[in-house]
Parts: sequence; structure tokens; C-alpha cells
Amino acid sequence: MSYSVTNFSELESFPVGKRGLIWHPIRSRLGIRPFGMNSYTSAEVGGEIVEDHSEETYGHEEVYIVVSGHATFTLDGEEVDAPVGTIVHLPDPSVRRSAVAVEPETRVLAVGGKPGEAYLPSAWELFFRASSLPPDEALRLIEASEGYNMADAAGYQYNLACYRALAGKPEEAVKAFRQAYELDPERVSGYAADDRDLDSIRDEISAITGQAESAGTSA
Repeated sequence: MSYSVTNFSELESFPVGKRGLIWHPIRSRLGIRPFGMNSYTSAEVGGEIVEDHSEETYGHEEVYIVVSGHATFTLDGEEVDAPVGTIVHLPDPSVRRSAVAVEPETRVLAVGGKPGEAYLPSAWELFFRASSLPPDEALRLIEASEGYNMADAAGYQYNLACYRALAGKPEEAVKAFRQAYELDPERVSGYAADDRDLDSIRDEISAITGQAESAGTSA
């Protein structure tokens, strides 16, 4: 078949994060290869519709289109009113971006990729999908990650540690956490501080971060 047709109403829905964000995968649904494309809604007015992030890790140029409802974007600290039909173009990956829903039924379409490079889907797609699966299934999905962009190696190892811990594989979880911490100690320590997914290896985490901090102090 030379074409595909779907509708927003037919897309899968994955609640992610703690601020109402709902991810609706389009790239994987349609098998899109040259760029990323996904849709986002929020569970509530005032809830998150674009996560607070930059694209520095992946180097992506992005476009957001408000296809229904009304959103407010925050771009490097500046609020931008975004009623239906608004197109937000972000060629600079370093711009800090986020958005919240101002009206019910607000939906944002996101498209992006790195200029000059063949596209690989970002590993966060794995984590978003895994968040709705039982731990064993989630771990199998994440470990079978061939073909994904692993530019955020620390983030990948950290999430791998979480799902290994939840799946009852503490030794393997500690190994992944150690690798994540060595790659980005400040960010990983912040993530781990109140992450209940890692409770089963909390003592080992304290030893890893404590030993590293002691070594840094003595140096």
C-alpha cells in the first residue's frame, strides 16, 4: 500500500509525567522515517501539553502546531499565546520550551529532526511507551532498542536501571545506574532523589553517589 490514513481519534494514548501530559504516537503508527511526528494533549486545563525541555541533546529543529483548543507556550522564559492555528518554529535546539493547555480538548502536533542527518527516533519514545506496560514487558521493550537515537546515553541507562529494578533485577539495575551516574552525575542524582522506581536499590545508589562525592572532595 502506497499511503496511510489515520485520525487523531484513532491514535494510542500514553499518560506520561506528573502534570497531565498525554502522548499520542504518530511516527511509529504510520512508520514515518525521515522525521519525528507526534501529538500531545493534556488531561486537564492548565496541564502540561509540551514538556519543559530543550533539544540540545538531540540537536532537533522543531515545529509545534496548535491544531485544536488553546495553549500557552513558554520559550526561554517568554510566554507566547497560542490559540488554535498557531505555528511555533524552533530552529535553535537550545531554546527552553514548554506549553500548557488553556482550554479543554487542546491538542498540539509536534514535528522535528536534526538538519543534515538521517533521522533516528529518540529513545524517549521507548520510555513513554514502556511507562504503561508491566515491568517485565517494559524492560523487554527498552532492551530491544536497536534503531533508536541514543544521544542521551545517561537518560537511557537511568531508565534502564528503573525498569530493571521494577522487574526484580537489582544487580543489573545497579550496573545501569552506575553507568548513568558516571555519564551525568548531577542530573542522575536529581532524578534518583525521589524516584520510587529505584527504592529496591536505594542503598546501592547511596553508595555509588556517596563514594563519587567523597572521591571528588578528596581530589
